[in-house]
Amino acid sequence: MLMPRKSKFRKMQKGRIRGHAQRGNRVSFGEYGIQTKEHAFITANEIESVRVNLNKKLRKIGKIWIRIFPQKVLTSKPLEVRMGKGKGAPDKWVAAVKPGHVLFEISGVDEVEAKRILKQASYKLSVKTNFIKR
Repeated sequence: MLMPRKSKFRKMQKGRIRGHAQRGNRVSFGEYGIQTKEHAFITANEIESVRVNLNKKLRKIGKIWIRIFPQKVLTSKPLEVRMGKGKGAPDKWVAAVKPGHVLFEISGVDEVEAKRILKQASYKLSVKTNFIKR
Protein backbone atom coordinates (compact mmCIF):
# COMPACT_ATOMS: atom_id res chain seq x y z
CA MET A 1 0.00 0.00 0.00
CA LEU A 2 1.25 3.48 -0.85
CA MET A 3 1.98 5.54 2.25
CA PRO A 4 4.83 7.66 3.62
CA ARG A 5 7.65 5.85 5.43
CA LYS A 6 7.42 8.27 8.34
CA SER A 7 5.04 11.02 9.33
CA LYS A 8 5.41 13.59 12.06
CA PHE A 9 1.92 13.02 13.44
CA ARG A 10 -0.31 9.94 13.42
CA LYS A 11 -3.55 11.80 12.63
CA MET A 12 -4.28 14.88 10.52
CA GLN A 13 -7.09 17.37 10.20
CA LYS A 14 -9.16 16.90 7.08
CA GLY A 15 -8.79 20.47 5.82
CA ARG A 16 -10.38 21.85 2.68
CA ILE A 17 -9.21 21.75 -0.93
CA ARG A 18 -9.67 25.11 -2.65
CA GLY A 19 -8.76 26.63 -6.00
CA HIS A 20 -7.16 25.16 -9.09
CA ALA A 21 -3.80 23.41 -9.37
CA GLN A 22 -1.00 25.94 -9.88
CA ARG A 23 1.73 23.28 -10.06
CA GLY A 24 1.63 19.82 -11.57
CA ASN A 25 -0.96 20.90 -14.14
CA ARG A 26 1.04 20.12 -17.31
CA VAL A 27 2.34 16.93 -18.87
CA SER A 28 6.03 17.05 -17.93
CA PHE A 29 7.50 13.56 -18.29
CA GLY A 30 5.42 11.55 -20.76
CA GLU A 31 3.49 12.44 -23.90
CA TYR A 32 -0.10 11.94 -22.68
CA GLY A 33 -1.80 12.13 -19.30
CA ILE A 34 -5.03 12.35 -17.34
CA GLN A 35 -5.95 15.49 -15.45
CA THR A 36 -8.60 15.96 -12.76
CA LYS A 37 -11.70 18.07 -13.33
CA GLU A 38 -12.72 18.39 -9.66
CA HIS A 39 -11.47 18.49 -6.09
CA ALA A 40 -11.04 15.06 -4.52
CA PHE A 41 -9.24 12.78 -2.12
CA ILE A 42 -7.79 9.93 -4.20
CA THR A 43 -7.03 6.90 -2.05
CA ALA A 44 -3.88 4.79 -2.18
CA ASN A 45 -5.99 1.81 -3.31
CA GLU A 46 -7.28 3.77 -6.33
CA ILE A 47 -3.75 4.82 -7.30
CA GLU A 48 -2.54 1.23 -7.01
CA SER A 49 -5.43 -0.16 -9.09
CA VAL A 50 -4.76 2.41 -11.85
CA ARG A 51 -1.04 1.53 -11.77
CA VAL A 52 -1.80 -2.19 -12.15
CA ASN A 53 -4.27 -1.45 -14.97
CA LEU A 54 -1.76 0.74 -16.85
CA ASN A 55 1.01 -1.84 -16.46
CA LYS A 56 -1.25 -4.54 -17.90
CA LYS A 57 -2.24 -2.41 -20.90
CA LEU A 58 1.22 -0.99 -21.69
CA ARG A 59 3.20 -4.19 -21.04
CA LYS A 60 6.83 -3.48 -22.04
CA ILE A 61 6.15 -0.96 -24.81
CA GLY A 62 5.32 2.14 -22.77
CA LYS A 63 6.42 4.01 -19.66
CA ILE A 64 4.25 5.25 -16.77
CA TRP A 65 4.68 8.21 -14.42
CA ILE A 66 2.54 8.55 -11.28
CA ARG A 67 2.35 12.24 -10.43
CA ILE A 68 0.47 11.97 -7.10
CA PHE A 69 1.34 10.44 -3.74
CA PRO A 70 -0.99 9.80 -0.78
CA GLN A 71 0.48 11.96 2.01
CA LYS A 72 -2.65 12.64 4.05
CA VAL A 73 -4.19 10.16 6.45
CA LEU A 74 -7.96 9.97 6.98
CA THR A 75 -9.35 8.48 10.16
CA SER A 76 -12.62 6.71 10.78
CA LYS A 77 -14.42 5.28 13.77
CA PRO A 78 -15.74 1.72 13.75
CA LEU A 79 -19.36 1.11 12.75
CA GLU A 80 -22.07 1.45 15.41
CA VAL A 81 -19.93 3.45 17.84
CA ARG A 82 -21.56 6.26 19.81
CA MET A 83 -20.55 9.89 19.39
CA GLY A 84 -17.63 11.26 21.38
CA LYS A 85 -14.73 9.30 22.87
CA GLY A 86 -12.12 10.93 20.63
CA LYS A 87 -11.02 10.76 17.05
CA GLY A 88 -11.03 7.46 15.18
CA ALA A 89 -8.04 5.36 14.19
CA PRO A 90 -6.10 6.04 10.95
CA ASP A 91 -8.04 4.34 8.16
CA LYS A 92 -6.65 5.22 4.72
CA TRP A 93 -4.02 7.33 3.01
CA VAL A 94 -5.18 9.82 0.38
CA ALA A 95 -3.78 12.34 -2.08
CA ALA A 96 -5.65 15.66 -2.06
CA VAL A 97 -5.95 16.89 -5.67
CA LYS A 98 -7.26 20.11 -7.16
CA PRO A 99 -8.87 20.57 -10.57
CA GLY A 100 -6.22 20.59 -13.28
CA HIS A 101 -3.71 18.35 -11.49
CA VAL A 102 -2.08 15.71 -13.72
CA LEU A 103 -2.46 12.29 -12.09
CA PHE A 104 -0.78 9.84 -14.49
CA GLU A 105 1.38 10.19 -17.59
CA ILE A 106 2.33 7.64 -20.23
CA SER A 107 4.57 7.53 -23.29
CA GLY A 108 5.64 5.03 -25.93
CA VAL A 109 2.24 4.59 -27.62
CA ASP A 110 0.34 6.51 -30.29
CA GLU A 111 -2.40 9.00 -29.38
CA VAL A 112 -5.43 6.79 -30.17
CA GLU A 113 -4.01 3.92 -28.10
CA ALA A 114 -3.04 6.29 -25.26
CA LYS A 115 -6.55 7.76 -25.17
CA ARG A 116 -8.08 4.26 -24.96
CA ILE A 117 -5.66 3.11 -22.23
CA LEU A 118 -6.09 6.24 -20.08
CA LYS A 119 -9.88 6.14 -20.45
CA GLN A 120 -9.84 2.57 -19.09
CA ALA A 121 -7.60 3.71 -16.24
CA SER A 122 -9.87 6.66 -15.39
CA TYR A 123 -12.74 4.26 -14.64
CA LYS A 124 -10.78 3.13 -11.57
CA LEU A 125 -10.75 6.68 -10.14
CA SER A 126 -13.47 8.38 -8.09
CA VAL A 127 -12.90 11.70 -9.85
CA LYS A 128 -13.79 13.02 -13.32
CA THR A 129 -10.76 13.31 -15.61
CA ASN A 130 -9.61 14.81 -18.91
CA PHE A 131 -7.20 13.36 -21.45
CA ILE A 132 -4.36 15.77 -22.20
CA LYS A 133 -1.25 15.70 -24.33
CA ARG A 134 2.02 17.59 -24.25
